[in-house]
Amino acid sequence: MPASSNFREVIRDAQSSALVGPNVVNKALPYVGGGMVLTAAGTLGGLSMIASPAFMPLFWVALIGNLVLFFVAQNIALKGNNATALPLLAIYSLITGFTLSGLVAMAIGVAGIGSVGTAAIATGITFVIASIMGRRMSDSVGQALGGVVTLGIIGLVIAMVVQLIGGIFAPQMFLGGGFELMIAGFGTVLFIGAAFLDFYTMPRVYQDEQYLAGALGMYLTYINLFIFILRFIIAIQSRD
Repeated sequence: MPASSNFREVIRDAQSSALVGPNVVNKALPYVGGGMVLTAAGTLGGLSMIASPAFMPLFWVALIGNLVLFFVAQNIALKGNNATALPLLAIYSLITGFTLSGLVAMAIGVAGIGSVGTAAIATGITFVIASIMGRRMSDSVGQALGGVVTLGIIGLVIAMVVQLIGGIFAPQMFLGGGFELMIAGFGTVLFIGAAFLDFYTMPRVYQDEQYLAGALGMYLTYINLFIFILRFIIAIQSRD
């Protein structure tokens, strides 16, 4: 799973209902969309060379480099140094797409190309609904949802660690079937909640000039939502 927003810190900072960045969401949205387009391009690039012997070495280099690039870009974006952060975030989006190409290829092989379109459409519909409802969320609802999402993220990470370790010793039990379906379903519901939460927390956490930092957090939410929807589809199809 690509790196996710630090929900615990976000919710702690959002305890006050005062808006520190009333325009940050509108400023961030074009960059979220641009990041998605670059991610799609990176995925297509990965798919074009997935049969090549060079794919797996490049995948691991990209995965490790992406983690490092995330923290560097996030730190620069939080300082409001957008001129430096923007090209780093563009590269980050492209590399993220490359690392997703294996999952997309698996989905196409198991459930067909339509599964990718379904996941993308579902993610887009969630974005539209969340953009309307999340902006109107009250403080009590927003903070309660934040607490649930925070606990959910912790639980999801624990479950995925268990799956990773268990997959080494009992792959039939942990890497497919009911356990994978449970994780994929839980992750989907969790990041739907996070999608609504982003529109509540961003104006309360980020100043207007930190719009790229906000865009990065929102981008990660929707990338993770797309990933878990796709995993859920794969898990369902694998049980048939």
